[in-house]
Amino acid sequence: MKPLAGFVLAGGESSRMGREKALLELHGEPLVALAAKLVESVTSRPAIVIGFSAQSLPDLRVVADDWPGAGPLGGIATALRVTDGAWNVVIACDLPYLTRDWLAHLVARALASKGDAVVPMNERGAEPLCAAYHKRCEPAVRSALQRGVRKVTDGLAGVRVESIEPAEWKAFDSDGYLFKNMNSPADYEEAKARLRGSAKR
Repeated sequence: MKPLAGFVLAGGESSRMGREKALLELHGEPLVALAAKLVESVTSRPAIVIGFSAQSLPDLRVVADDWPGAGPLGGIATALRVTDGAWNVVIACDLPYLTRDWLAHLVARALASKGDAVVPMNERGAEPLCAAYHKRCEPAVRSALQRGVRKVTDGLAGVRVESIEPAEWKAFDSDGYLFKNMNSPADYEEAKARLRGSAKR
């Protein structure tokens, strides 16, 4: 197997946003395309997008979700099934504040880890939609889905998780926005304003 692969989760109903989040634009590009480029910047190979149905972005490598309707855990299971990488960077498409420096740090932690997953922690709990998963997680994650588990952290109960605590990841984002996702139109407007401001600095 290759050491590393990268995936973007782009499923979900976007019900609170009112339109498909993956196609919302920042810096003139759809979120899903930006996320794929970000992953590719640390894996040095094409990212695979899980659960994305739009035909308007033919350059993306897309794989249908094995577990439609099962949420992000199903997307992670799909990634682990199709991957040829030992370690797999998995991010959601709606995390506009992620940076290459942070993902490079996550990759370094994963490649040095003896665990099965490397997952950052926030004050509210785990952040499993910007994490690294070893291929050997696949049986446990698939088994959890077959038992009806849908919460990602519950699906990782059977694997060895190495945590990255806030004191470590906040070196890459002192404001604490790194894992803030976009669920609503207000979140989208905030992201546009914040990122426009940071680009001017």
